[in-house]
Amino acid sequence: MIRNLTHLKPGEQGIVSGFSDEELSVKLMEMGCLPGVTVRYNFSAPLGDPICISVSGYELSLRLEEAATVHIVQ
Repeated sequence: MIRNLTHLKPGEQGIVSGFSDEELSVKLMEMGCLPGVTVRYNFSAPLGDPICISVSGYELSLRLEEAATVHIVQ
């Protein structure tokens, strides 16, 4: 089973292993979501979308559809 950022719970961490959307992956990599980098799921908005993650020393907000394209390993 492929895990992605949406499978994490607040406080959990994962390591970026790849992407499922080539076009969006360029944008995400420019923002620091590089393969091999640790990401931490911080919290989600009150209705669950967007989510806030910590990556490369800063916080990043992603829509669930964007977060679902980031594959992780724990």
